[in-house]
Amino acid sequence: MRFQDAAPDARAVVYAGIQGEPVVARAAALLAGASHAQRVLARAVMNGVSEDPAAWRTMFPGLFPGATARAAARAALDPDEPARSEAILAVALEVAGRGDRVRDQVRGAIVEELTSRLLALRSPPGSIRRERRILFDGVRAEIHPYDVTVEAPGAAEAYDCKWGARGIKADVLHQLDDARANAADEEERLRVGLVVFDAERSCRVRLSRETAPAARTGLVTLETLDRLATGQPMDPAGT
Repeated sequence: MRFQDAAPDARAVVYAGIQGEPVVARAAALLAGASHAQRVLARAVMNGVSEDPAAWRTMFPGLFPGATARAAARAALDPDEPARSEAILAVALEVAGRGDRVRDQVRGAIVEELTSRLLALRSPPGSIRRERRILFDGVRAEIHPYDVTVEAPGAAEAYDCKWGARGIKADVLHQLDDARANAADEEERLRVGLVVFDAERSCRVRLSRETAPAARTGLVTLETLDRLATGQPMDPAGT
């Protein structure tokens, strides 16, 4: 088993530009240290339904100071939380203000960057890579690269990242399971997972409609993102 950079085709060049946008790194850095509620806020705002910050403060009163007694109590326990919530709201509104096509690309890049940052918290320096193919002897290589990989001897990992549950498709599940199976055939350990910046229930509903193998593919959702940083076992995507 070996890793290789993806071919520098037109898609890769365009997407590299998206990944390099400053808003991607700023959003991912904030979300890496965010609470579950703040991540839910970010997802809701980045969907682009409303660009009115006052409306979002009303819909998430527990995250902003002065809104409720609960918010005041939380701010007393964590004085930085209100400022962090405001920063997350601001960067999410910046993403929401993009056109539909660009917004979709930026959101996807944010999930990949967030995944990379969380994995880096417990992985060897320099082991986190992006847009990489995995090659096996005698096996035709996948055309599409894996979004994020951990390339550590004896502890390799490969992840596909999605903004929402609708991005879960059979070809993605097959690619992840095939990589795991091919690695096992070469007596290599490869942990594979699907990272979806969406609620677990939405992901489970989507997965129930797919027949592709997923029992040995991990699933990380909004509720379990921090497992990427700790190395805790992922819930299986399939049954």
